[in-house]
Amino acid sequence: MKQDMIVILDLGSTMNTDIARAVRNIGVYSEIHPHDITPEELSKLPNVKGIIINGGENNIVDGVRIDVSRAVYDVGIPVLAVAHAPADCELTLQEWPASEEELALVLKSFVFGTCKAEPNWNIKNFITDQIQIVRRQTGDKKVLLALSGGVDSSVVAALLIKAIGKQLVCVHVNNGLMRKGESEEIDELFRNQLDANLIHVDASQRFLSKLEGVSDPEEKRKIIGNEFIRVFEEEARKLSGIEFLAQGTIYPDIVESGTKTAKVVKSHHNVGGLPEDLQFTLIEPLRYLFKDEVRECGLELGLPESMVYRQPFPGPGLGVRCLGAITKDRLEAVRESDAILREEFAKAGLDKKVWQYFTVVPDFKSVGVKNNARSYEYPVIIRAVNTIDAMTATIEQIEWPVLLRITDRILAEVPNVNRVCYDLSPKPCATIEWE
Repeated sequence: MKQDMIVILDLGSTMNTDIARAVRNIGVYSEIHPHDITPEELSKLPNVKGIIINGGENNIVDGVRIDVSRAVYDVGIPVLAVAHAPADCELTLQEWPASEEELALVLKSFVFGTCKAEPNWNIKNFITDQIQIVRRQTGDKKVLLALSGGVDSSVVAALLIKAIGKQLVCVHVNNGLMRKGESEEIDELFRNQLDANLIHVDASQRFLSKLEGVSDPEEKRKIIGNEFIRVFEEEARKLSGIEFLAQGTIYPDIVESGTKTAKVVKSHHNVGGLPEDLQFTLIEPLRYLFKDEVRECGLELGLPESMVYRQPFPGPGLGVRCLGAITKDRLEAVRESDAILREEFAKAGLDKKVWQYFTVVPDFKSVGVKNNARSYEYPVIIRAVNTIDAMTATIEQIEWPVLLRITDRILAEVPNVNRVCYDLSPKPCATIEWE
């Protein structure tokens, strides 16, 4: 089923994702596109029923006030504009309503009343459309999937297995930056339980040698992203008919990697770290879904809840939780302390309550006391956050007995650590990850 679409043009607003989600919440698909989209580009988008021009405080780029092409108003599609519109615009608002209820009323009036759009956006229809798109795109060719075992790549795997079956080749790369026991769990789940066509590549030493001495987080992400692609290219050369690379890219990855009116928050390895000479055509069926929609998609595809609601894990893995230049002792401290945190959260029932929780180890030491002697070792920082779409996040208020038990275990069981801290910073101003 072809779904009607509302296009949101980014004219410097910080509320683009809020508006996109609000439109989807009333049952109509939405996408965000740059302000300088041409009428020709607009006409190539399927089933566009309306345009929302979303003006805001970031509408001056490089000293010049940006604007939407006048020709966009003349394509015959209804337009709603916020604080920026010609006199003949269908609807103009000075600012978006403050409450979700008022916003929904405005959007319903425009989307259903003015645009005559049909409320046919839902995950079931999305899956049907993506299966058809993937089949048309791939034909009888094989597809490589970067399977980390996280939620995003697992959902992509399930979707592609439904779409193209054994044409999908799942490649799991152990880059030496996985959580404790995770590669083994991935083997058990995908190879033995889901009967996936799985190739397991142990490239841990290769990745760690490339990252040696690299402290800048953006450079680390790009090195990891580039090396992932190189590993996939090598695996593809061992096979025949591989022309496509599938990735678990989701919408927050794209937004945080920067737009024409918003600065980069952080480059995601599958967005900002891809090499220019990429040898594959990309398949990214989830690239316009928010995290909660990805989970809903996974459940609709029949994946077990234990997989769909597993802990989110960044593509660069523990590489962005071992802050600064990665060293063996700090990497192991992150891995072991993270395992303790996950075990204790599960015992306390927090694994089902808290959206994401993990530890980080910074690249500095502090003075402490161990075995009645002065120690000079690393701190472990615990982070636990709740969010719906990963664009904003709040801090979970952990009960003291749980925190104290975790602290005691980390100090007793993890080498080279003499201090445990709890991160109380929400997003914004902090990001969910430290790097």
